[in-house]
Amino acid sequence: MTAFVHKTLVVQLRSEGTGRCPVLAHLTYDDADPFAVTAVFCHDGRVLACWRLDREMLGEGLARPVGIGDVRLRPIETGAWHELRMEFLGDFRPDGGRHHAVVFAWAPAVAAFLRETHRVVPPGRERVPVDALLAEILAAG
Repeated sequence: MTAFVHKTLVVQLRSEGTGRCPVLAHLTYDDADPFAVTAVFCHDGRVLACWRLDREMLGEGLARPVGIGDVRLRPIETGAWHELRMEFLGDFRPDGGRHHAVVFAWAPAVAAFLRETHRVVPPGRERVPVDALLAEILAAG
């Protein structure tokens, strides 16, 4: 039986010229894909972006800066307020630049979500059915 963890958060999307605006972030964890968290960002009923994040990296980003590729995470503290800053680099634009988004989430809410995922699959106990996957790939070839 597959177990899921889902949490919806209101996060802040930083946009050029307008500062931060609230959007919804739907975080989902599925034990069938135990290393990943899916984050879907929505506003006014529209999906703005969908990212698959490494669960361990998400947890590390709450404590220290992580990521050197398309996803970069780091904690931000402003007095008693603790946030997780998530920076996403997307597809290339026609002008040669890249789509870029910065999202701020309340760090205690992200930590609570991760604790729920750890109850489903504790860190270090993740398993992927490699034999079944290889058999499926070889059967298709």
